[in-house]
Amino acid sequence: MNTNVQQLNELIEITRDGQRFYQHAIEEVKDVELQHLFRDMAQAKTQIIQALAVKVAANHAQPAAGGTALGRLRELYADTRAHIGDRSKAYVEQLLHAEERILEAFESACDGAEPDVRALLAVELPKLRACHQRMLQLKNSFG
Repeated sequence: MNTNVQQLNELIEITRDGQRFYQHAIEEVKDVELQHLFRDMAQAKTQIIQALAVKVAANHAQPAAGGTALGRLRELYADTRAHIGDRSKAYVEQLLHAEERILEAFESACDGAEPDVRALLAVELPKLRACHQRMLQLKNSFG
């Protein structure tokens, strides 16, 4: 497996962590507005995963199908915090951390990527920055 494919598959896994976490959070929060926001955020992650998967497949490789252990642990941590405190706030805070992890991974991947991969990531980065900004504003609104 070449470096580009490996790097893209790692980004797929990290992004899938975020997608799954949002889908999980939709079921856990009761606030309908948050559920809609989380649904939008999960859909944004789905679209990014699809774009990366197309590039992996174009390199005659299999796109990653799973997530990471760290992503699952963050979800479990959010569940635990939600049971002891403000449910919505706990999920928003942990989803913001997930957004930060995804954004950092994409920005880091741009540094050493081949030009074609860098071009793909450059298209996806503004979407990720917008998602991150949205969650940051939401977290700040909780005080």
